[in-house]
Amino acid sequence: MKIQKYRPAWSVRFAAALTATLACSLGSIAPSLAAEAATPVAEKAETIGYVSEDAMMPMRDGVKLHAQIWRPADQETALPIIMMRSPYGFTRERIVDSLKKGGSYGYLAEDGFIFVFQDIRGRFSSEGNYVTLRPRKTTADGIDESTDTYDSIDWLVKNLPGNNGKVAVTGVSYGGWTAAMATIDPHPALKAVSSQASPEDMFIGDDFAHNGAFRLDYAWSWVSALEADGKTMKPFQFGSDDGYAWYLGQNDLATLDEQHLGRKAPSWQNFVEHGNYDDYWKRSRPSQMMPAKVAVPNLIVAGWYDQEDFYGPLEIYKNQEKGDENGLNYIVIGPWNHGGWRGEGASYGPFEMGGETGTYFRSKVELPWFQYWLKGEGTLDQPEALVFETGSNRWQRLNSWPLKGKAEARNLYLRAGGKLSFEPPEAGEAPAASFVSDPANPVPYRQRRDIQPFLTKGSTWSTWLADDQAPFASRNDVLFWESDPLPADVTISGEVAARLFASTTGSDADWVVKLLDVYPDDDETPAELRGRQRMIANDVFRGRFRKSYENPEPLVPGAVLDYDIDLHYASHVFKKGHRIAVQVQSSWFPLISRNPQSWVPNILKAKPEDFQVQTHSIYHTPENASAISVTVLNEE
Repeated sequence: MKIQKYRPAWSVRFAAALTATLACSLGSIAPSLAAEAATPVAEKAETIGYVSEDAMMPMRDGVKLHAQIWRPADQETALPIIMMRSPYGFTRERIVDSLKKGGSYGYLAEDGFIFVFQDIRGRFSSEGNYVTLRPRKTTADGIDESTDTYDSIDWLVKNLPGNNGKVAVTGVSYGGWTAAMATIDPHPALKAVSSQASPEDMFIGDDFAHNGAFRLDYAWSWVSALEADGKTMKPFQFGSDDGYAWYLGQNDLATLDEQHLGRKAPSWQNFVEHGNYDDYWKRSRPSQMMPAKVAVPNLIVAGWYDQEDFYGPLEIYKNQEKGDENGLNYIVIGPWNHGGWRGEGASYGPFEMGGETGTYFRSKVELPWFQYWLKGEGTLDQPEALVFETGSNRWQRLNSWPLKGKAEARNLYLRAGGKLSFEPPEAGEAPAASFVSDPANPVPYRQRRDIQPFLTKGSTWSTWLADDQAPFASRNDVLFWESDPLPADVTISGEVAARLFASTTGSDADWVVKLLDVYPDDDETPAELRGRQRMIANDVFRGRFRKSYENPEPLVPGAVLDYDIDLHYASHVFKKGHRIAVQVQSSWFPLISRNPQSWVPNILKAKPEDFQVQTHSIYHTPENASAISVTVLNEE
């Protein structure tokens, strides 16, 4: 249907730019500042052929939410709407950069869509009160992110000239979470979503805690930036580039906000007061609120190297699969860090990926997805699971994830003498390997020179999962097991988990497990990869939650206890001549807050005298055979 060329009339084009803001991929946060001026942004906008307007959209409770609306300047036909909702702010300069040719949304912009970038309730120019991961409404007349999305879509299709009545919601990180929430009681005009890097459970596996172990640096940097005044994203000033030393010097985490911000920050206080897995954490899990039967097509996106939300998208996909009767639930897993598919994606750290995987996703997957559901163009040539296999650097078009019937779980046993083997331990081998864990000297999660708080300018936080793990294997408080050189390729595809049999002289302990690909140290291996220990899967488990996340218990000193630790998923080829290795340690600082290793009811309220040196042991006997379970692909 042809309509007259649209010219903005009901709002101001190119309003003054918002104050400097932290944003990445128009949906997640990153360590860079962007100071803007209105005139250069306007000039840049003209070069991309898009015009901008601001709108205040009324919600059902009278609160108005601010949005920027960007449409092709020469629009002649009715177009669908792609909407993004975030608490992090959308600077006009970054929007222009994202919509230009080669930008993170350049392919979509070139094809022609109306883009809506909305500040969620209580953030930047939107009215109302901000609540982190606002839980589902409890009354019929209540509000939540789902109702705000519904009301925004309703306003757009009724009031925005030149739209075709079809809307999609997408976003990365928090924006991915709001996209998932849009599927709860969806508006009839919502035809598709793409939930990208969405958190699912902030206590079990995403931003703020993993298996109950508090993610200190991320949580503090995030809270201190986001909850400053509601209208900015100003990074906390640490006064030092040595994040390890700064955090080690903080002796009272419970009052960190009052000490350094001069007030209580709502989210920080919630972290302090909810040290166990209670309703505060459970109530914001999107897949528990999404309809049991999938009604809105969802392209879920995850990155193997997502340093913030790898757990979330795969868990949402798994839970939604249970009710996907009509084949509307899809997943893409690529070789990316958090939001890395919005860039070129040709490499991660020193690891080349065989091509621009991010460009491929945006042009060959994301664009056709929205063309099909919003414009009715083309056919949907999207496999159930599009999964990148690292090591071989190839995309796999799969009819399920994980694979069914083509792989089997096998144990890689931790053996005496630092040996790693598919063969179980034998009687007579040394029963255990031990190490001393000192909270005053915790194992850094990366080399000290690289530990900068993740929001600071110049931080390399986004690539830490590519760090060489070899330096840590030489520490006395890190245990290391390694296989013989592989006689043939070993391909894993699916779940990875650890089962440790361990003891401690204390009454609490953290267990960090890393599965590694060790490169040969020879002339045939590129110089930057020789002897490198590449992390394939990893996670941490806080021992007190061994029996229950809701009701933690002290560990019995000296008792050999079993710990099941989810290392999530991997799709990787360990090449012939490489070795498979495992590291186990009890601290990962300041990524994870220190465990005092003596029992305290709440670790964030621990005092300096609570932190005690303890000896930990990992057992590898026939009766207590510690192992890593990997899903090995059967060769056809």
